[in-house]
Amino acid sequence: MAAFKLFSGKEKKDTLDRGLEKTKESVFRKLSRAVAGKSRIDDDVLDNLEEVLISSDVGVNTTLKIIDRISARAAKDKYLGTDELNVILKEEIISLLEENENESGTEFNVPDLEHPYVIMVVGVNGVGKTTTIGKLAHKFKARGNKVILGAADTFRAAAIEQLDIWAERVGVDLIKQKTGADPASVAFDTLNSAKANNADVVIIDTAGRLHNKQSLMNELTKVKRVMQKVISEAPHEILLILDGSTGQNAFEQAKQFTAATEVNALALTKLDGTAKGGVVIGVSDQFKIPVRYIGIGEGPDDLLKFDRVEFVSSLFQQ
Repeated sequence: MAAFKLFSGKEKKDTLDRGLEKTKESVFRKLSRAVAGKSRIDDDVLDNLEEVLISSDVGVNTTLKIIDRISARAAKDKYLGTDELNVILKEEIISLLEENENESGTEFNVPDLEHPYVIMVVGVNGVGKTTTIGKLAHKFKARGNKVILGAADTFRAAAIEQLDIWAERVGVDLIKQKTGADPASVAFDTLNSAKANNADVVIIDTAGRLHNKQSLMNELTKVKRVMQKVISEAPHEILLILDGSTGQNAFEQAKQFTAATEVNALALTKLDGTAKGGVVIGVSDQFKIPVRYIGIGEGPDDLLKFDRVEFVSSLFQQ
């Protein structure tokens, strides 16, 4: 088994900067066009800026909030040069996101319990669910926690195989059954095994089908109900994984999953391979659910705690 280490502060910043490179390049290119030939922030610049933010997948509602703030600031200060726009934009986005009263910027921490801390992970197929679970397991294990994974996405053999590979890679136990087994049964076995073996953390994978929302809701409800027969408070967290590279589709997935189950944490993945990193700003603003993590690579260490100030500062760092 390979040895891995968690990032230092500088390594984390460098990784975040590299991971947002495509988004930064896209945003700065669009901003340069938005202010071309302009010496101050006027209505034309604001209209162009609105287009830049929407096309960068920040989302319409969040974009309008940002534009209103910059417009008010321009009216108050009478004259704001376009050379200040990047700084002003960064300040106003950070200010907006900091006003959201949620726990974005904090990682999962194992509380002092007499039983395992249970995280159920949801999200459509292909968003990086299995990879995120493996990275999370690595984070917990690096802190000295005993971790057990549950392969309750039993509809795809590939999902079980991928989770098996990650469990082996990061050195944690996996509870699994054959393809097509009852997902609730896997979750039940996993929690029982975790209790019997004094595990600190349990992470349960679930199926990622979204074509029938009612079916999905029923399945997730059953999984939760069966887990509660073993641990009455389980799951303590329901983490929704969203693929940042899908842009606005991530908003739609968030709407559907938050309607289907009681999601209380978000993670956005694949930000290193896309120019659509602005979606993190919109999702953080629009959903009153904390963004806990962002994924910026395939390695075990490439799951970073989401920090709004660090994220926006990196995005506007030239």
